[in-house]
Amino acid sequence: MVRRWQQSIILVAVGVLGGVLIGSLPGVVFFVVLAAIAALVSPPAFPRSVTDAEARAAQAADGRPIIYWRPGCPFCLRLRGSLARQAGRYHWVDIWSDPEGAATVRSVAGGNETVPTVVAVGASLVNPSPQVVRNLH
Repeated sequence: MVRRWQQSIILVAVGVLGGVLIGSLPGVVFFVVLAAIAALVSPPAFPRSVTDAEARAAQAADGRPIIYWRPGCPFCLRLRGSLARQAGRYHWVDIWSDPEGAATVRSVAGGNETVPTVVAVGASLVNPSPQVVRNLH
């Protein structure tokens, strides 16, 4: 659990420390910027994650793609931001919370845990562009 929040915690801690050391208005601005970045990379910035097994079962029923991600990944954040309101149309699996999801990513990405990895019916894509993901569904 701490691993998922580690980057956000570090960003907020650095923001507080930097804000105190810098002081005054620049210190407050520094803290606010780092706190905003921490919120963006935190796990709640993504739709509710499901397990790999749940995602596969749901995909078999509805055909929606599965997006494997991890907290703090800038490429995952870019994909999530680009999908905007459509993000709920996909099944999201946090590979740091689900070892089976991490194993699926390794099987698709040549042994690496490269995210985002998207598995659709008939296609597996490693770090695809947001437009490609939108065209899958």
